[in-house]
Amino acid sequence: MERLPSTKTSESSSSFNYNRSYQDEERYMRARKKVEKLKGFYGHLASYIIINVFILALIGFNLDKGDNFWTFGHFSTAFFWGIGIAFHAAGVFGPDLMLGKKWEERKIKEYMSDNSQNWE
Repeated sequence: MERLPSTKTSESSSSFNYNRSYQDEERYMRARKKVEKLKGFYGHLASYIIINVFILALIGFNLDKGDNFWTFGHFSTAFFWGIGIAFHAAGVFGPDLMLGKKWEERKIKEYMSDNSQNWE
């Protein structure tokens, strides 16, 4: 993986600058990892759409007169693969979607204010 571009510092760099540089690089690495997860999900979603449209088009073109297109067997690949897509989406978007950092901070503040009211 690439590293965060280094910034030029004076010779009298303190530990604060070193920690800041480390924190910047750590944030960069986390952001890069998240972008890689997003790219993986969008690639998975694109292949899901393209392949299932192709499969359903083949089924539709090869039906005999009087055959019903709207049966579960024709859509089973899309259905079960869709479950996999849903789990992949939950893995990429889920942790921050419902129980993310903002929710944690809000709950902590709520419980802290409840405790302070109980002590008074």
